[in-house]
Amino acid sequence: MADFYQNGIVTTLHNLTNRGVEELENELIEFSKTRPMGLILPSLYSELEGEALPKIVEHISEVPYLSQVIIGLDRATEDEFCKAIEFFKYLGQPHQILWNDGPRLKQLDAELQALGVAPTEMGKGRNVWYCMGYALATKEAESIALHDCDILTYDRSLLARLIYPVAHPQFNYEFCKGYYARYSDGKLNGRVARLLVTPLLKALKRVMGHNDYLDYMDSYRYSLSGEFSFRRDVLNDIRIPSDWGLEIGVLSEMQRNYAANRLCQVDIANVYDHKHQDLSLHNSEGGLSKMSIDITKAFFRKLATQGYTLNTETMRTIKATYYRIALDYIETYKNDAIINGLKVDIHTEEKSVEMFAKNIMAAGQSFLEKPMETPFIPSWNRVISAMPDVLSRLEEAVEEDYLEFSAKLRKKVS
Repeated sequence: MADFYQNGIVTTLHNLTNRGVEELENELIEFSKTRPMGLILPSLYSELEGEALPKIVEHISEVPYLSQVIIGLDRATEDEFCKAIEFFKYLGQPHQILWNDGPRLKQLDAELQALGVAPTEMGKGRNVWYCMGYALATKEAESIALHDCDILTYDRSLLARLIYPVAHPQFNYEFCKGYYARYSDGKLNGRVARLLVTPLLKALKRVMGHNDYLDYMDSYRYSLSGEFSFRRDVLNDIRIPSDWGLEIGVLSEMQRNYAANRLCQVDIANVYDHKHQDLSLHNSEGGLSKMSIDITKAFFRKLATQGYTLNTETMRTIKATYYRIALDYIETYKNDAIINGLKVDIHTEEKSVEMFAKNIMAAGQSFLEKPMETPFIPSWNRVISAMPDVLSRLEEAVEEDYLEFSAKLRKKVS
């Protein structure tokens, strides 16, 4: 059973009673009569062939309150897009698939690129951004949840708890972040959150002094979770990163755009497991290594926009402070694991901290060498200003893709 502690910055909605999913869904059905709800699923085609997504779709098909499901499909050929249409037809709710590699969406993307208002990198951030644009275009959902497609422990109660805070007509939350404990197979997981983000935030606060932004970020129990929900109007002004800093960037944007009493976090799962990234000790362009660099740069960029001066000496101080704090956390998490009957590989934990410390310096050097680097994708308000008919064209492209390839499928069957 969770505690009921509130830190006073971001409201925490706990799972105190393990309330049944049917009871939650009955309330959500009532909410949906005046506040339609949607779900965004950013997916790689490979996830359709994995272990997690088929079970996720099976669970979602039973959800009674959704008016719309938006699937962003990356890295799919024409044949694979057709397979995706077949795969998702088992959803009971109205749903649309954005074939991001298809000629229609690529043509629209090229025109946005020419105007300088398109994502510059492939990846989850780009996928999510186009799905958000489609949600704005269709206006079919007012409260929208987003979660990953590799959750091995998925249950539809996760979605119900995630969307509830932004769907309840008497709550005033514009944004909700999901959190949960990370353990599986008798081991404590979530190394980047435990051993990079938490000690780095403590180190930044110690080096930089009191800072409302750092206190705000440190109030999230699992800032790297891929699960959040929001009201549709949030999508107009939010700028999201296209790299591994996506989750940190979204939280930063919400703090920039809204008062703290419009934001919350909610406990969405007793157990959560998903696809694990490689540590990538010797490859800064992949796995947890690249993730740690992107996340650290996201913090540095935000602090720079607040007027903090960052130089090589500052980076060295942050790195040394982080390293000492992170080593102390290894001991803390080891004890936490032991009392819960879990295991922690101390050797791997220390190797992770050593790599993260090195990558703090790498992220700092990259930031100093490219101070004008802007990984944020423009807000949809700016895009609409540059191309007024972009949303209608996006909606039309998605619809035409579906009609064309559904017809081909029917022809092939007959």
